[in-house]
Amino acid sequence: MLHIGLIGDYNASVTAHQAIPTALTMAADSLGLMVSFEWVPTLLINDEERLKRFHGLWCVPGSPYDNTEGALLAIHHARLHKVPFLGTCGGFQHALLEYARHHLGWADVEHAELNPKGRQLLISPLSCELVNVSDEIHLVAGTHLAHAYGQLECHESYQCRYGLNPAMQEQLLQPPLRIAAVDQHGEVRGIELQEHPFFVATLFQPERAALKGIVPPIVKGFLTACAKKLGASPSTARTA
Repeated sequence: MLHIGLIGDYNASVTAHQAIPTALTMAADSLGLMVSFEWVPTLLINDEERLKRFHGLWCVPGSPYDNTEGALLAIHHARLHKVPFLGTCGGFQHALLEYARHHLGWADVEHAELNPKGRQLLISPLSCELVNVSDEIHLVAGTHLAHAYGQLECHESYQCRYGLNPAMQEQLLQPPLRIAAVDQHGEVRGIELQEHPFFVATLFQPERAALKGIVPPIVKGFLTACAKKLGASPSTARTA
């Protein structure tokens, strides 16, 4: 059985948090996998021991997190130890923050939601807020996202006010980190690591599709990567 850690602070009023269990259930059913999941409050993430029992980590929407460093530690663990990772919305923002701080050594970069007056805002307010909107997304050929969707265009939903600062995009997005998705204006909406079995993050919230009865393609891709790492074969699906 796959055991998935949901990194974030559960809130029943958050639409994405309502959708995620359904998304995992639907994706598991479609793959014939046995999957369990556990919400992991960021305040409880103080070292990597808390994370080692999971076969995959999903950093979920709902930032600011109660413990930013806990969320970053979980992402760091997934990145360094090749644990399949999915980040959506706030997970996208914090995946970029972790990579910049710990891989590139940009210790001073910050998130505008946490420090609006920060001097090095890697994550800044979007020029146009993406709150309860759906938009067209262009996927980059050869990426995990494109493979999961089986096409190069899709429509997905957002609930977001912050994204990658365009002024820092060129410096940040160098191999092994690459763009996986952009919007109609060419703004980054998805990233992934090339030297990782599955490290994908999106500013949009693909899990919301599950509330409409649609299996989210990238959640299927995430669980497939988790199963591959575990060496699991398809079986009767079950979630908990």
